[in-house]
Amino acid sequence: MAESHISEINLRVGLDDNRVPEKLSWSAQDGGIDNEEAKAMLLSVWDSKKQESLKIDLWTKDMPVDEMKTFFHQTLVSLTETFMKATQDEKMTATMKDFCDYFAEKMELKE
Repeated sequence: MAESHISEINLRVGLDDNRVPEKLSWSAQDGGIDNEEAKAMLLSVWDSKKQESLKIDLWTKDMPVDEMKTFFHQTLVSLTETFMKATQDEKMTATMKDFCDYFAEKMELKE
């Protein structure tokens, strides 16, 4: 099957002198996103040959801890939804949802 369209997502990381992220931004032309600022990003890709995930976790040095906790909670909720779509495993999805609720409670996050 030939590719009829190529879509790009671009990440830009501004580093300080110690190579610590100071600014993060991203663009996705197909999604109408152009150089939008972010304070954190988590990127995972699957290497099928090695059967392992590869990841890049970045956050700016001025990312507040309370926002990081909310970011993680929302990411866990999103991963739970994605897991269900990808596997249709209702039992494990319910377990993951329970953990997300537990996480929110222990982090004292308000929903």
